[in-house]
Amino acid sequence: MIVIPMAGLSARFARAGYDLPKYMLPLHGRSVFAHAVESFSAYFATHPFLFIARDIADTEAFVRRECARLGLRDARVALLAGPTAGQAETVELGIAQAGLGRDDPLTIFNIDTFRPGFRFPAGSWWEHSDGYLEVFRGSGANWSYVRPAPGSEPLALETAEKRPISDLCCTGLYHFARASDFNAALARERAAPSAPELYVAPLYNHLIAERARIHYEIVETKDVVFCGVPAEYEALLGGA
Repeated sequence: MIVIPMAGLSARFARAGYDLPKYMLPLHGRSVFAHAVESFSAYFATHPFLFIARDIADTEAFVRRECARLGLRDARVALLAGPTAGQAETVELGIAQAGLGRDDPLTIFNIDTFRPGFRFPAGSWWEHSDGYLEVFRGSGANWSYVRPAPGSEPLALETAEKRPISDLCCTGLYHFARASDFNAALARERAAPSAPELYVAPLYNHLIAERARIHYEIVETKDVVFCGVPAEYEALLGGA
């Protein structure tokens, strides 16, 4: 299942004077939502999609309308009553509502990032991987990070949130081979939090500690478009 949490407060956009959630904002004749979800067009006919949102601004009707326009075969919506303790908790609540099975794969992606032409990894490691993070080479204190293991196989030794431990920054795409691994790791993170919020990236550390094979895949920076803050959105509005 491809899961897109969109239950954030859009606080930076509200402070900048926007009165709609950022995923509803227009961008070159479409919504930000449509641009983000279109990243997975290769899987519209084969994978279920789950959108997790707060019950505001008639979001369920908006999501269903946009998904119909995009042609998603199986689009589901989980509505939350209020804010959560972070993206990981948002996903936990949403997949519980959706009844995702313990052994079902779980792919999480941000609603404010675009990955045109996304495909799941084709590397030989993919078949025996317990999970992976998609990364690009960059820097800064606002990303999730992966510290790579030595050797030719792209294994992660450590993950971190907003703490640069390498130059491998996460695009916002996180995959778990089994939903039960996500839930178990979140339970451990909640018992001993590594950050003020329950982020997704640090969950992998609990799996790595149990010898799970967590991988990363590097993509080119030019293949990722960010739209998470007003300045990025406005720059895209001004682009061709």
